[in-house]
Amino acid sequence: MTILAEVNSSDAIASSATATAPEIKKTFTSEEIQQLLPHRYPFLLVDKIIDYVPGKLAVGVKNVTINEPQFQGHFPGRPLMPGVLIVEAMAQVGGIVLTQLPEYDASGLFVFAGIDKARFRRPVVPGDQLIMTVELLCIKQRRFGKMQAKAEVDGQLAAEGELMFSLVV
Repeated sequence: MTILAEVNSSDAIASSATATAPEIKKTFTSEEIQQLLPHRYPFLLVDKIIDYVPGKLAVGVKNVTINEPQFQGHFPGRPLMPGVLIVEAMAQVGGIVLTQLPEYDASGLFVFAGIDKARFRRPVVPGDQLIMTVELLCIKQRRFGKMQAKAEVDGQLAAEGELMFSLVV
């Protein structure tokens, strides 16, 4: 009787369901990101993906370091990460979500097409770790995507906006 109770327990059912269902990848390394995105140094601005929900959202990390080329001139003596690079980093995290959609044509390329409601709330400086959360809002005609993006440093909002993407075939 004890054996039967263990087999029918919720733990046993959960473990058997997990064994048959394919595991969903929730994180991506730098190498895996490079397999999904065409960007390379110095323009690959995502170090890793720390959370991923297929078809919904991704959370990426960018470690901001003083040896990045933009800090030579932006600004000498007071290095600030340019807002356009923060937006590009958020767009690259969004690209991870889009390239993983089942209906995505792998021969095409999603390109950043625009931004609405962009706001910059605090400076991003060398030594900061930028945590970017990008959530898919909608896909239109299987060619256009809209996403809500935010970038935070130490739990403080640094930037946000609605990003638009277009599939170029």
